[in-house]
Amino acid sequence: MFSPLSVVLIVVLYMGLLFGLAQWVEKRAQARGTHKGSSWVYALSLAVFFTSWTFYGSIGFAVHSGMLFLAIYIGALISVIFWWSTMKRMVAVKEEFRITSIADFISTRYRRSQRIAALVTVIALSGIAPYIALQLTAVIKSYSLITGVSHTLSPGVTGFMVTLMMIAFTIIFGIRRLDPTERHQGMVAVLVAECLVKLAAFLIVGLSVIYIGFGSFDNLLLLLDDMQITQLTSFTATQHPGVMWLTLIVLGFAAVQLLPRQFHVAVVENSDQNHIKTAMWMFPLYLILINLFVIPIAAAGLVYELPLGSADYFMILVPQYLGQKALTIIAFIGGFAAATGMIIVSTMTLSTMASNHLILPFCERFSRLEPLRAFMLQIRWIMAALILLASYLLAMSLGDTYLLASMGLISFAAVLQFAPALLLGMFWRTGNSIGAMTGLLSGYIIWGYTLIIPAMIREGWLADSILEQGLLGLHWLRPEALFGLDFLPAMTHSVIWSLLFNTLFYLLGSWFYHPQKAERSLTREFLNAMLSKQMSGKARPTGLDAYIALESKMVEAHLLLIRYLSHDKAETAIERITEDLQVHKKDYITIIELMEFHRMLEQVLAGSIGAASAHSAMEERISYTDREASDLKALYSHIVGELQGQIRLTTQDSDQDEHAPSGYLLLDELQHQVDDLKETIEKQQTALNKMEQKLEQQYQEIFDYRLEAQKLRHENEVLRQQIVKEDSESS
Repeated sequence: MFSPLSVVLIVVLYMGLLFGLAQWVEKRAQARGTHKGSSWVYALSLAVFFTSWTFYGSIGFAVHSGMLFLAIYIGALISVIFWWSTMKRMVAVKEEFRITSIADFISTRYRRSQRIAALVTVIALSGIAPYIALQLTAVIKSYSLITGVSHTLSPGVTGFMVTLMMIAFTIIFGIRRLDPTERHQGMVAVLVAECLVKLAAFLIVGLSVIYIGFGSFDNLLLLLDDMQITQLTSFTATQHPGVMWLTLIVLGFAAVQLLPRQFHVAVVENSDQNHIKTAMWMFPLYLILINLFVIPIAAAGLVYELPLGSADYFMILVPQYLGQKALTIIAFIGGFAAATGMIIVSTMTLSTMASNHLILPFCERFSRLEPLRAFMLQIRWIMAALILLASYLLAMSLGDTYLLASMGLISFAAVLQFAPALLLGMFWRTGNSIGAMTGLLSGYIIWGYTLIIPAMIREGWLADSILEQGLLGLHWLRPEALFGLDFLPAMTHSVIWSLLFNTLFYLLGSWFYHPQKAERSLTREFLNAMLSKQMSGKARPTGLDAYIALESKMVEAHLLLIRYLSHDKAETAIERITEDLQVHKKDYITIIELMEFHRMLEQVLAGSIGAASAHSAMEERISYTDREASDLKALYSHIVGELQGQIRLTTQDSDQDEHAPSGYLLLDELQHQVDDLKETIEKQQTALNKMEQKLEQQYQEIFDYRLEAQKLRHENEVLRQQIVKEDSESS
C-alpha cells in the first residue's frame, strides 16, 4: 500500500510535467509560426478513444465474457478502413465552415438548424456526461485500491478533490481560448503523452505479470489448462453470442467516428487531410498493442483467485498480489492517464456544444441576457465545471451499481443515434432537416426508453410495473421487449429499435418533405466542400472598382464581434482578415473584397459561437447599401451571362422565392446560384465530351467499314479477272 500523500504527490508531479509539456509545445509552435502539426502526433492523439474502460474494463469484460471484449475494437478497425472516405470529407467541411463540434457539423449539414444542434447537444450530454462519471469512478477506486482508503463514493475529500483537479486541468489544457477551432497544440501534446503513458504502462505490467508471476507465457498456459479455465479464450462465453458480437461491432464502428471527443481530435484538431493516411495504420497498431495482454492479465487474476467482483481492476490487483509496488504505481498512472485524457477532451467538447447551442440561443432570445454573450469563454468554464460536478454526483449516487457498470455501452448506443443524420447526410443529397430532426428525436426517445428506463428501474428509481407490464399497461411497450421482441439481450434490443426508428424517420422525413431553396443551396455547398483539397482560410481573387469605404465596414464588423468576443480579440481578428485580403492599407475596397471580408468574418465568428449561430448573427447585423446590393445583382448577372447567357429558374423555385433576398442573404443566394450554373455547365461539358467520343467512335467505325468495303471490291475485281482469264483459256 502507498500513503495517500505519496500518491497525491506523484499525481501532482505527473500533471505538472504534462502542463510543462503543453506550455513548451505551444511556445515552440508560436516561435515557429506554424500551426501544422505532425502526422504522428495527430495519429497518436486519436488513441484518446481508449479510456479507463479499455485500460481496466477490458480485463473484467474478458473474465466474464471471454473474447467478446474484442468486438468493440473489431468494429473500430472496420471503421478505420473507411476513414479516407468519411473523415477526409469531415475535415474538408470543417475548414470551409469552421466547424467547432459534431453538433455544429450536423446542424450545418441541415440548414444550420439551431434546433438540430441543440438536440445533438442534449443527446451528447445525456450519453457522455455519465460516461465521464465512469472515468471519475475508475480514478477514485484505483486510488483507493493502492492506498487502502475506503473507495465508497461519499461526499469525502478524495472524489471531490479529483473532480476539482479535473476541472482545473480541463480549463488549463482545453478551454483557454474562445475559438475551439484554433489548434490546441498543447492539449494535443498532452493527449499524445497520456496515450503513450497508458500504452507503456499496459505493456510493462503485462510483460512483468507473465515473467515475474509465471516465468513464461507457456507456464501460464499450463496453469490455465490444469485449472480448466477455458472461458477466457471462448468466443461464446455469453448468451446470444452471435447477436452480441454483431451489436458490439456496430457500436465500435460508430463510436470511433461519432463520439464527441473523437470528432474533436480527428476533425477539429486536424491540420492536414493527409495526416489521416498515417492514422489509418498507426491507430490499428496501437489498438492491437493495448489489447495484447488483456487475456494474460485476466488469466493471472483467475489463477491467483482474486475476487471476480473486482475483475475490472485486475490491472492493479495482480501487481499488488505479487508484491510489486513499482508495477502497481505504473498501473495506477496508466489508468489515470487513460481516464484524464477522455475527461479533458470530452468535457471541453461538451462545454463548447452546450454554450454554443443551448446557452447562447437562450441569451439571444431574452434581451436581458444579451450582455452574457461577451463572456462566452467564462460560460464555457462554468459549463465544464457543472458537467464534471454533475458527473461526480452521479458517480457518488450510483456507486458500483448496474447503471454505472453499463454506462460505456450505453454511451456508445447514444452516439450511434448520430449515424443516420451524419453518415447518410454526407453521401445522400436528398437528406434534409426534417428527416434529420425526426430521426434523431425518435432514436433518442427509443434509446432512453429501452436502456435508461430499465437501468433506472433496477436502481429502484422507478416502479417495476413499467418493465413487467409496459408503459400504460401495454404489454407490447415493455422497455426490454418492445413490440414483443423479447428474446434478445437488452443492448441488442435497444440498438436494433433505436437505429431502425432513427433511420426510418430520417428516410421518410427526407422523402416527403421538400426543403426550401436556401436549404437545398446550403446542402449543395456542404457536399461540394467535401471534395475540396485545399484549406479555405485565404482570400479569393478580387475585382471590380474600389468604392466601398473600408473603415465603415470594419466598424460594423467590430460592433458585431464585440457582442461575442473581447475588444482585443475583435480587433486582432479584423486586422488578420484585412491582412489576408491585402486591403489593410486601402481606404476603399471592391464589392468582391467586401464579399470575401464578410465570408471570413463569419468564419471567425463561427469558430467562437458555432456556424449556425454565426450565420444567424451575420444575417441580423450585416447589411448592404442600395448601391452595394445593386452591384451584387449586376455582378451576378454578369457572371450568369458569362456562364450560360441567361438565367433559367424553374417555376417551383420562382414560386418559393416571391421576394428577392436582401442584406446578407443576398450574398448567399447569388453565390449559390452561381455555383448551380457552374455545376450545370460542368455537366453539359461532360455530356458534350461523351458525345464527341461517341462521334469519334462512329467516324472510326465508318472508316473501318469503308476500308473493308474497298478491300472486298478489290478482291472481287481480282476474282472476276481471274474467272474471265480462265474462261478465255478454256475457249
